[in-house]
Amino acid sequence: MNQAAWSNASRILAVRLDNMGDALMTGPALRALADSVRKRSVTLLASPAGAEAGRLLPNVDEVIPYAAPWMKATSASNLTADHEMIHRLCRGRFDAAVIFTCFSQSPLPAALLCYLAGIPLRLAICRENPYHLLTDWVGETEHAGAVRHEVRRQLDLVSRIGAQPADERLRVMVPIKARGWAEHFRARRGLTGASRWLVMHPGASAPSRRYPTEGFAAAARILAREHGCRVIVTGREDERSLVEAVVGDAPGVEALVEPYDLAALAALLASAPVVVANNSGPAHLAAAVGTPVVDLYALTNPQHTPWGVPCRVLSHDVPCKNCYKSICPETHNDCLRKIPPSQVVEAALELLDLKLNPLSAAAAAHKAEPSARDGSLTRRVCTVEPLKVI
Repeated sequence: MNQAAWSNASRILAVRLDNMGDALMTGPALRALADSVRKRSVTLLASPAGAEAGRLLPNVDEVIPYAAPWMKATSASNLTADHEMIHRLCRGRFDAAVIFTCFSQSPLPAALLCYLAGIPLRLAICRENPYHLLTDWVGETEHAGAVRHEVRRQLDLVSRIGAQPADERLRVMVPIKARGWAEHFRARRGLTGASRWLVMHPGASAPSRRYPTEGFAAAARILAREHGCRVIVTGREDERSLVEAVVGDAPGVEALVEPYDLAALAALLASAPVVVANNSGPAHLAAAVGTPVVDLYALTNPQHTPWGVPCRVLSHDVPCKNCYKSICPETHNDCLRKIPPSQVVEAALELLDLKLNPLSAAAAAHKAEPSARDGSLTRRVCTVEPLKVI
C-alpha cells in the first residue's frame, strides 16, 4: 500500500452497490475514511436503495445513486446510464476509490468503472488477480461459513490504508423534521417513554429471509393480548397486504404503512424500546439508532447479525445453512419456519425489560448477542450512545 499517496487523497469515492443494510454496515468504514485525513470528502456510489440509507450516514458528503448492471438488485441494464456514470465520475476528479463488497462478490466491474473514470488509486478485496484494475489489492481470505462480520470486513479493508474510526458502532443522522414526525405519531397513540410497545417489521427483500407471516401474526397477538404490549407493524406500500395480514383484528396491534421515508422510520425506531425484524435493512437501521433488536435470522448468510446493540438472534439450525440464496433452494425455509412464535415473544419481552429496566442489564448480559469487535460472532451487551439529530 502506498500510504503516502492515500494520505494525500482528499476526495474519496466509496463504492457500495448493495442494499440498504449493507450501506448502513459500511458506515463505520466510511467514517474512518473521512476522519483519517483532515478535510477529506467522501462520496458514496450506491444502489438506489443504498443511496437512501447513505444520505443518513454521517461523514458522507455526497451520495450518487447507480443501478449497476452487475448487481443482483438491478432489474435491467442501461448502457447509456453506464456511459454517463463514467463521465460523471470523471468530472468528480476523485483522488481515490475504495470498493466495498461482501466475500462472494467480485469488485472487478466496479474497479473497471473507476479505472475508466481515471481515478488514480483503487482499493478492494479481490479473489482474482486484478492486474492494473486495482492499484491496492487485498487478497480474499474468506469462504462460505468462515467469514467476518460485514462491518468488520469493511473496517479491516480501510485499516490497510491507515483509516481507523473513533468508534465502530453504526450511526445515522436523523433530521429534526423526521424526529418531529415520530414524536407526533407516538403522541397521538399515547406511546410514552415508559410504554410497553415495540415495532415489528415483517418484510425483507429476499423471500428466503422472511419469517412466516403467520408467525409474526401469532407473536404480535400474544404480545398484545397476554402481555399488554402495543405492537406497531411497519412496511412499505408494496408490503401493505403483508402488514395487514400480521395485524389482523388483534386489539393493540396497529399497521403503519408508507408514506414515511427512511429518515422517519429511523426516528420511529430510535424511539421504540425494541424492534422485531427479519435479517433486513430495518434491523440494521435499528442498530444504527441504538435500539435493541430481535432478529429473525435466516441462515442464508452468517455475517449480517445486528452490530453493537443488545439483541436476540433467532434461527433454527439446518444442514443447508450458508446457502447465500435469495430463495430457499430446499423450498422449506426451515431456518426460519421452525422458530416458534413463543420464542419470538420471549426474546422481545427480555429486551423490552432490558430497555425499560436498565438495572436488569447486568443479569441479562450473557443472553445479548451483538457481533464482537474482533469479527467473530460472540455474545455480549454493548452500551449505546444517544442518537445524533440534525
